[in-house]
Amino acid sequence: YATCEMKPSSKIDADKPQVTGQVLFKQCYSYGRLEAIFYLDGFPLDSNQSGRAIHIHELGDLSNGCESTRGHYNPFSVNHPRHPGDFGNFFPKEGKIRKYKTNLSATMFGPYSIMGRSVVIHEQEDDMGKGNNKASLENGNAGKRLACCVIGICNKNLWEEKLSEVTDKKKRGLKQR
Repeated sequence: YATCEMKPSSKIDADKPQVTGQVLFKQCYSYGRLEAIFYLDGFPLDSNQSGRAIHIHELGDLSNGCESTRGHYNPFSVNHPRHPGDFGNFFPKEGKIRKYKTNLSATMFGPYSIMGRSVVIHEQEDDMGKGNNKASLENGNAGKRLACCVIGICNKNLWEEKLSEVTDKKKRGLKQR
């Protein structure tokens, strides 16, 4: 189990979203698939928002805000969006992102571990490598870095608490239809 305590970048303008929350990870064994919970607050409340790109970046260095995390974690030198930590776009609802994702290609084990690296939330939507320019193949033209955090070990209680919050809401929503 791992957690990443999201904080707004110290380098963004005060009028930009001040994103906080957690990204949690679970991987049961070294060859298992990674699962993640995105539990984030601080996005604008308007419902007409574009997606926000979320990626794992190379370093867990926040000494210069989110800027010192370097580029996307890309140990296999492949084009974006096939980096192990390219999580895609997330669409906030009521200022929040509550998402559970499974079958991710990143790992918490071995030489390609994401432990000690960072998660970065970008200002814009990820173009998924279809932007017809070099930046698109490197980072999806996702824009400035709004918030970031360093991935570290945690206990399973945090995972279980957030998982029930994220999945219970889905069940309630289905019952209301």
